[in-house]
Amino acid sequence: MFQLLEPPASLGDEGFTLIGITLWMAIWWITEAVPIAVTALLPIVLFPLFEVIPLSETTQQYGHKYVFLYIGGFILAIAIERWNLHKRIALQIIKWIGSKAPYLILGFMLATAFLSMWISNTATTVMMLPIAIAITHQVQSQHNQDKQQSDLFSKSLMLSIAYSASIGGIATLIGTPPNLIFAGVLENTYGIKIGFFEWMKFGFPVSMLLLFISWKYLTRFTFKLKQVHFNEGKKEVKAMLNQLGKLSYEEKAVGVVFLLAALSWVFRSVIATVIVGIDDTIIAISAAVLLFLIPTKQKDRQLLTWNEAVKIPWGIIILFGGGMALAKAFVETGLANWIASQISLFEGVSIFLLVVLVSALVNFLTEVTSNLATTAMLLPILAPLALSFDVHPYILMIAVTLSASCAFMLPVATPPNAIVFGANYLKISDMVKKGFLLNLISIFVISLAVYLLMPFVFELDSLSFPEVFK
Repeated sequence: MFQLLEPPASLGDEGFTLIGITLWMAIWWITEAVPIAVTALLPIVLFPLFEVIPLSETTQQYGHKYVFLYIGGFILAIAIERWNLHKRIALQIIKWIGSKAPYLILGFMLATAFLSMWISNTATTVMMLPIAIAITHQVQSQHNQDKQQSDLFSKSLMLSIAYSASIGGIATLIGTPPNLIFAGVLENTYGIKIGFFEWMKFGFPVSMLLLFISWKYLTRFTFKLKQVHFNEGKKEVKAMLNQLGKLSYEEKAVGVVFLLAALSWVFRSVIATVIVGIDDTIIAISAAVLLFLIPTKQKDRQLLTWNEAVKIPWGIIILFGGGMALAKAFVETGLANWIASQISLFEGVSIFLLVVLVSALVNFLTEVTSNLATTAMLLPILAPLALSFDVHPYILMIAVTLSASCAFMLPVATPPNAIVFGANYLKISDMVKKGFLLNLISIFVISLAVYLLMPFVFELDSLSFPEVFK
């Protein structure tokens, strides 16, 4: 429409214009010149005006089925938080694990990771932080003669919550936005659907391995907590559970809905033989609708009201839609294929080294950028890029998706990092020094998992680019 430069001969005007729009969005996302959700709205204005793709195709992406899967997950999370079920789950896990310092931290990490599989890592961290602070105060009062040891425990506990909140989200399709971006781009680009259970078969073991490594890293190597003994841990946890009282009818009802949704996601393929057309999104929205129908013991109210439900983070929903619109435009204009045909920088590099390089790039990039925005920008490019290297698209796409959730160095990298940093137990130097090595460890673990485990889980015949994707 208003072009100052001529596009390359092998790229059409629409694709060339899309490069400029993508750069514009990337700059705004990285600098946060405006809220990142506002940047995600630009395609609705720019794509039709500059004739990239029609308005109807653009806006369809903001109503993609994965957007509604995420909305259903958020509504379920709101109900869990509304009746304090999340706090009871966390405290019970910590109570079962024990009160020795390393095992208490393991309890916090397991509780945080489990909750992050189903609700946002931000909400999980906000919920876990007051519990952690209460435990920390007990440790400090018990070890008042040895401030160094209690400080080590406090720092380790705070970092453990931040790390496990990010790692836990890897396990499920709704656990973190990059996972759904991957599923959406894969379906838009190749028409291939990734189911909830199919992702979990790969994401869950990788998540648990990273969680175990980060626990050992924090308690054995970074802070050496063997010397810290904490006898009051169980008492403190029991006191918190007593404050919650007995399991209420509302908690039970929400728990049943949550369990039904989780089991339906896991066994969707079996259910599909009876209920034809069942889908992860249908399950999520069905669970959400149930919450508005089931009455509580309070007069004239259900488990969830609309005033409570509208508090879901709409900015993330819009950001997700913007990422899907960008992915659609990359495919429709041919820009993704053009970029793939132009890149020869890594020609001759082994597949494993390529995975390591891509994982490292994304890992450190998301230290200063939104992981959702980063994956939204890169996945549409990396899918066809795999063609030029004769590499299966899953290799690069899943490496990027997992690495985007493993930024552990800076407070600005993820909401969990920012929240625990705000508790004033950590310095930025603490986070950078401890997080840098864990970043490197996660890059190596993800690369190995993608290279060795993923082909078996997704039953790939080979790591080469298959004909079905061409």
